[in-house]
Amino acid sequence: MVPFSLFLALKYLRPKRSFVSVVTLISVLGVLLGVAILVIVLSVMTGFDNMWRDKILSFKPHLTVVGRHGYIDDVDLLCERIDGLQGVTGVSPSVETRVLIQHAGRTAAPIVVGVDALRAHGVSKVPQSIKFGEFDVDDRNAVIGVDLAGMLGLSLGDTFLVYSPRNVTQVDELYLPEELTVAGIFDMGMRDFDSGFILTSLDVGRELVGLEYGAFSIYVMTEDPFLFEESWERVQQAVGPQYAVRTWKDVDRLLFDALSHEKTMMFILLVFITVVAIFCVTNTLIVITVQKTNEIGLLKALGFTSWQIMGAFVWHGCIQCFIGTVSGVASGVLILCNLKRIVGWLTAIDVEVFPKGIYGLSEIPWSTSPAEILRIAAFVMVFCTLSSLLPAWRASRLDPVEALRHE
Repeated sequence: MVPFSLFLALKYLRPKRSFVSVVTLISVLGVLLGVAILVIVLSVMTGFDNMWRDKILSFKPHLTVVGRHGYIDDVDLLCERIDGLQGVTGVSPSVETRVLIQHAGRTAAPIVVGVDALRAHGVSKVPQSIKFGEFDVDDRNAVIGVDLAGMLGLSLGDTFLVYSPRNVTQVDELYLPEELTVAGIFDMGMRDFDSGFILTSLDVGRELVGLEYGAFSIYVMTEDPFLFEESWERVQQAVGPQYAVRTWKDVDRLLFDALSHEKTMMFILLVFITVVAIFCVTNTLIVITVQKTNEIGLLKALGFTSWQIMGAFVWHGCIQCFIGTVSGVASGVLILCNLKRIVGWLTAIDVEVFPKGIYGLSEIPWSTSPAEILRIAAFVMVFCTLSSLLPAWRASRLDPVEALRHE
């Protein structure tokens, strides 16, 4: 049997051709829009976090071994030690340096990453992201990003000049540029990588920085990058205290912290939209309380308790918020599932909502989880219940004599 409070709330919610029905519909739509916006924005922010993390982990190593007092000279010995550890899938010495490159009168200043040609496939997913040509970093070959190739007008087989940074740091000497050949062009879908990096052989990297042997660091790839604490401990024990091991989270901590804080701030700001929508539900309850004053007085005169009257209006507010929340979640997920299509429609009418040059990614990422949706729904329902208490309490406190005088 349906409790009287719920029965009365459903009776008041029954659609009628009246002003109250219109106000109730507007309140539900307000909650729907607030929840949908919250779901969409938080899902996109989570998508940004996940995509940047995936892109970084596909391009950069999971662990990086560096010397505490300079470059690493015994790289072969350390690579053999690390390569035999549990969970390690790839290891390679590397040399990173920023250079100036020139081709056909155009210049750019990317980072050159010199890696061992025989080990390169194990420490990067760039070979799986080759768009043109092949992944070949042997001898004087180089692999560059698609955006960098477009900036310099480079294509497969073209050569370009790479100027050593020692021309700036050692002004008393002049170093001739290295001539490299484009063997492959990769597309990682992230502007920072596609326009800012060149992969070449370890020997070329050494020549650019003036090393005869050794390397600046050792790249290490693991089976599970999210279990980096266990991998870090094993690698640190293998290399000894004279070397430092940094995880991918340490290297890009500033980026991930910024994304986390930005997501928190967006949630706080967007919550106000939902709160405003919930107050619309409160206003609806106040209007119904005023309109149903006579009926409330009659019910109390017939013996119905204040708690029953109060429960009816709390149920009324909760049902409105529940309908708005469920509809909002469904609308938000529906928009997210068709987000790429919507962006395509906007692009067709010259409205570019997600330029790669600004955001650094080739598409709008989004990712949501049942836990996140449940948190949003729980927040809305709890806040809505609290906001329904005031008009419900006012309705329960009506004096039946005073209420019936309005008849």
